[in-house]
Amino acid sequence: MKLILLSLNYSPELTGIGKYNGEMAPWLAEQGASVSVICAPPYYPEWRVHDGYSGSWYSVSELQGVKITRCPLYVPAQPTTVKRLVHLASFAASSAVALFRHLLRKPDVVFVVEPTLFTVPAALLFCKLTGAKAVLHIQDYEVDAMFGLGMGGSGRIARFAYAAERWLMRRFDKVSTISYSMMERAKAKGVDASRLIFFPNWSDTDFVTPDVDGTALRQSWGFTAQDKVVLYAGNMGAKQGLELVLDAAERYRDQAGVHFVMVGAGAYVDELKQQAQTKCLTNVHFKPLQEWADVPAMLSMADVHLVVQRKGAADAVLPSKLTNILSAGGHALVTAEADTELGRLVQEYDGIYECVEPENLDAFCNGLDRALTHSDYNVVARDYAEKNLNKDAILQRFYNDINALIG
Repeated sequence: MKLILLSLNYSPELTGIGKYNGEMAPWLAEQGASVSVICAPPYYPEWRVHDGYSGSWYSVSELQGVKITRCPLYVPAQPTTVKRLVHLASFAASSAVALFRHLLRKPDVVFVVEPTLFTVPAALLFCKLTGAKAVLHIQDYEVDAMFGLGMGGSGRIARFAYAAERWLMRRFDKVSTISYSMMERAKAKGVDASRLIFFPNWSDTDFVTPDVDGTALRQSWGFTAQDKVVLYAGNMGAKQGLELVLDAAERYRDQAGVHFVMVGAGAYVDELKQQAQTKCLTNVHFKPLQEWADVPAMLSMADVHLVVQRKGAADAVLPSKLTNILSAGGHALVTAEADTELGRLVQEYDGIYECVEPENLDAFCNGLDRALTHSDYNVVARDYAEKNLNKDAILQRFYNDINALIG
């Protein structure tokens, strides 16, 4: 199998789509596939091109049996709606040049990851010219996320965006996505059920386990065994609505043993730090993104994990951080409406996490009170992870699906 992975994000990004792509491509190469990656230099979630990489010109390297072409793009330091669109368009243009350099090599499959849809027209044209199968993998419904969060206006612009999205999606040989509710949404957008592939995000359930001891990390961060650590780890952007965490911390400020730890980076992190300072929240602690080797210890040392989103975002952007929380047997507090995938999951697996209404401070604090009462690891969460989130099992099923597609 000759496969081209076309995606904005790739390793060494530590969170989200880049991390999953960086695990998938070498895994496929180990199975004997010839894998080429066309991506941007690492920049997420800091919104800054990492040291040692350039956002101004192309670079080609090979790592773990995968050929990686990194394409120049515009990365705004403070992303706004207009700047994000320019950012996505710049990658679409530069990645199209890199893609068409493969024109004579005739790959079997072009695997396009959304976001971003901006790369799709070039990818579909390339597949038509080469005869390659076109597969769209939806990590985020970026059009739904944009309009669901009120970032892109409404009316005529929204109708055009949704119509273009539907037209493009129906041109792919297969469309994969990470949850059953997102598959249903693909059907609603006109994708035939026979073209859908369930390809969820995964966890390394042998590496991220409840058995990891996080005591040393907890101590190095200044917390005692008696303290309660409430952890948010991941991207800090507008779609999360993390002001809610600061509001909750304000309510808990007189409970001396409860600490809120915010680990990560993102476009909104400086604003959150400023808000915490303005509120004089000494129980809120900001930490940088942790290396993957330290993640199991970080997850283990937390008493409660936060998965926070705004209303309207939960089924457009299923949070990838939840897979490792479940694998670690963590007790999580999740903000999601009852009719979303996250809301239905807690109904099917009672006790897997606490689920409360988004943007509701009273509900959030009540859920946090309940989550803080647990002392041992979450057996329901770990059992779900072992049965449903195993990395090798998920990637093997996907590999079989793609082999079946190309015959």
